Amino acid sequence: MKSKAAYLYPFVAIVLWSGNVIVSRLSAHTIGPEAITFYRLLFAVILMSPFVAVPAWRNRAVIWPHLGQLAILGFLAMCLFQSLSYLAAETTTATNMAVFTALTPLLTVALSAFMLNDTPTIGMVGGSVLSLAGLLYLVSGGDPAALARNGVHLGDPLMFLAALVYALYSVLLKRWNLPVAGWQSTYMQALSALAIMFPAFLATPAAMRSLNAETLPLIAYAGGLASVVLPFLWIRGVQILGPNRCAVFMNLLPVLTALGAIVLLGEPVRAYHVIGGGMALAGVACAEIFRRPLRGAAPVLPKIAD
Repeated sequence: MKSKAAYLYPFVAIVLWSGNVIVSRLSAHTIGPEAITFYRLLFAVILMSPFVAVPAWRNRAVIWPHLGQLAILGFLAMCLFQSLSYLAAETTTATNMAVFTALTPLLTVALSAFMLNDTPTIGMVGGSVLSLAGLLYLVSGGDPAALARNGVHLGDPLMFLAALVYALYSVLLKRWNLPVAGWQSTYMQALSALAIMFPAFLATPAAMRSLNAETLPLIAYAGGLASVVLPFLWIRGVQILGPNRCAVFMNLLPVLTALGAIVLLGEPVRAYHVIGGGMALAGVACAEIFRRPLRGAAPVLPKIAD
């Protein structure tokens, strides 16, 4: 019987994740996406180095052969995903960002069908259709016909692309299954991402990469709480509860983010947020619940024993 206190690990992780979405919105037009991505990585590396650098160096014989794969993973999750999220925050709402991010489990299942030869499930197909309908309703403001007339805000497709990038990251993690301990893997990914982001940071106009009283708290949250504490809590939750139980908490992300957006950003939550976001999340739930394969093969992604 799992201790009820263990559920605090994924819950607090999602609370911090929702806060990071709010930080993304607050950083829009204040600091460049490349700059805040670089600074958060730098801060995260500084925080992790006293505890991880020496063990990683001692384990270099294992890490070195996989350095290229770690660099790719770091680029996807810590450079591209974060930069796209910050860029999307300039033209879409925090609530929309959270809904798109919460699609990551569904997109991961879909990519697994193509990249890992997993058999598509009834839930994946049905959930994808339901989520797509919900997203169309959401980004159209409750009037799907408006998409044909006015198009969509750039931030929405950017956020969808960011979720797809993170899903690809998750699939590659599973496919490669690198023999590198969790924190050492995170540390090496962060170091690689930091090196990759440095040229983009230098190319950012000086006015959009300055450190001041407005940007420092955002960087501290993104680099400390969101990049170090959040992964630690999520990893602990997965270790104790299993990935399936933790994945359920992703559905709380849009709700918590919407509450934060109302209080901190003054963003209104409309009926189409509730309806469209609810449909999108219901599609994610369908993919998790209905695991029967389309062609009668053994079910894919079976529930992991806790």
